[in-house]
Amino acid sequence: MGRTGSFVIPNSVKSIGNYAFDSCTLTSVTIPNSIKSIGNYAFNNCTGLTSITIPDSVTSIEKGVFAECDCLTNVTIPNSVTSIGDEAFVGCMRLTSVTIPDSVKSIGAGAFWSCFRLTSITIPNSVTSIGAGAFNDCKYLTSINIPNGVTSIEAGAFSGCSNLTSITIPDGVTSIGEEAFSYTGLTSITIPDSVTNIGEGAFYMCHRLLSVTIPNSVKSIGEQAFYKCDVLGSVTIGTGVTSIGDYAFAVCGLISVTIPNSVKSIGDYAFATSGLISVTFQGTIASGNFGSDHSFPGDLRTKYLAGGIGTYTRLADSNTWTKK
Repeated sequence: MGRTGSFVIPNSVKSIGNYAFDSCTLTSVTIPNSIKSIGNYAFNNCTGLTSITIPDSVTSIEKGVFAECDCLTNVTIPNSVTSIGDEAFVGCMRLTSVTIPDSVKSIGAGAFWSCFRLTSITIPNSVTSIGAGAFNDCKYLTSINIPNGVTSIEAGAFSGCSNLTSITIPDGVTSIGEEAFSYTGLTSITIPDSVTNIGEGAFYMCHRLLSVTIPNSVKSIGEQAFYKCDVLGSVTIGTGVTSIGDYAFAVCGLISVTIPNSVKSIGDYAFATSGLISVTFQGTIASGNFGSDHSFPGDLRTKYLAGGIGTYTRLADSNTWTKK
């Protein structure tokens, strides 16, 4: 669309179609209350648009409506809106704050992906679903709340939020998706007793993460779940965990760990390239379920398969483990 400057949509218009203003150079648009729906990518790539008010006649923000509006700094979402669609504000690099009203129940996949300047956002308790990658790469996001109604944290939901140092996961959450918190600035995390699964790469390369307690409710720790959390010095593995995936704690700062009786399989390189000097095995793991000789530093796998349950130690610069 070739329009520039300001544009007032007349009251006779009832809907805005898909891609209606795609790649226009408008700096402002007035949307009247006569508008009931705004189509997918309606204002996609409107790089001159700095602010917009959505009228309370609109009930949903559809897919990619304001995608790549990289000058958009402010948006007002009315109480009538119940859902924010996939990629609704993706790439709005100058968006600094958003108020989500209590009427919203779902936030779509990638809704605020790469909103680099978004520093804080309040998600109301009405929200029960936060889509995959919803806040991915929001580099300056320092705080965010997850409402009590949310039951799963989807893949990549907060990945790349490098200034996010803390977050509270509510008790209703049952799963933490793949790379949900990867590349974040988290220093600690409390995983509630409701969580049963920690997905692949969930906390991948969280370079500031110091400690983690995995509750008894968790059954599996996915591949690379805590890979390269290089200052991670304390991990408590709950007594419900049955499997620890490949590279799950590889390249971490651990010096000791206890593997509970419940664990029946340990993946390849699960604790490789770590500073471990003490490992306690409380149960029996069959050789076929115990990765390879690379699962732990040195010859620990071989020594455990020969010696069984107990505590094994080594000197920091040695590859040889001894059962205490």
